[in-house]
Amino acid sequence: MDALDAFPRVKLGHSPTPLDRAPALGAELDVALYIKRDDCTGLAFGGNKIRQLEFYLGAAVAERADTVLITGAVQSNFVRCAAAAARTLGMEIHIQLEERVPDVDDSYRMSGNVLLDKLLGAHLSSFPVGEDESAADASLEALASELADKGRRPFVIHLGVDHPPLGALGYVVVARELTAQMAEQDLAFDHVVVASGSALTHSGLLVGLRALGNNVPVTGICVRRGAAEQRPRVFKRCCEVAALIGKDGCVTEDDVVVSDSVLAPGYGQMNEATISAMAMGARLEALMLDPVYTGKTMAGLVAMARGGSFPSGARVLFMHTGGLPAIFGYERTLSDHLQQFDQAEGKQPA
Repeated sequence: MDALDAFPRVKLGHSPTPLDRAPALGAELDVALYIKRDDCTGLAFGGNKIRQLEFYLGAAVAERADTVLITGAVQSNFVRCAAAAARTLGMEIHIQLEERVPDVDDSYRMSGNVLLDKLLGAHLSSFPVGEDESAADASLEALASELADKGRRPFVIHLGVDHPPLGALGYVVVARELTAQMAEQDLAFDHVVVASGSALTHSGLLVGLRALGNNVPVTGICVRRGAAEQRPRVFKRCCEVAALIGKDGCVTEDDVVVSDSVLAPGYGQMNEATISAMAMGARLEALMLDPVYTGKTMAGLVAMARGGSFPSGARVLFMHTGGLPAIFGYERTLSDHLQQFDQAEGKQPA
């Protein structure tokens, strides 16, 4: 995939990230479970967004930008990573925080990623609508125009699907990296499970694997919107990413598989399956998962395993996309759910 070299890119994270076996959790689910540890990308608590930002900020550097603007949920990992990346490149960072999650408490608004945003010196603003990507992008553009009038050179990282999916190229890179690790370990997977939100990680990984001739099934666990809406979004992004790297048609509609079985009650909101998956990961493998992305994705994987989607002993890869600071933004909710979970499991309260 030499076409990747045509895109400006800055090195931000640690790579390759580890490909680890999770034997205890795998035994619990009757699969051979492996984890691609993109929670270990390094920069400011890492995560999958570091991969995307290498291309977005590569473009920003190429344009000689001095200011980055980005929008996301209050506990967004993306905006925290963007703030860290901008700082390492000597850029100013403006973050727009969208109201996507109802009925939140003070820890959600002040701890976790929000606290890190402030520590990194980001300029924070609020956007009252959480489900209107075009309006959120338009708001950023208006701010960028104001900054340009003041002599700044702004670069906007857009949220909506009407802008090129440059960030997805980061996961085309991951597919190439993963392929090399599989060859080193003489390993082939029967199934891959990944979070599916903006669809850039999902689509980039799927395109990268198919472009390299790997037809392993990839299931995206819906963390933002339902399957009926997410599936066409992923396919659209796949087509755009494939075109960017000159691999048109490498992904078909049949390749796009998504599940929303653990999404309810919605984005960033806890449910029993997620808290159970987070507890299983922590107590069997000391594996930390977050409530928004990786916890729900592991919950989806658990549901697939227990529902018969994988044959006994199947080699299953879980893409750990990080997002760990968000755990602290859910302190009260998480503590309450853990107490209920432990009581249901028969554990006596401390």
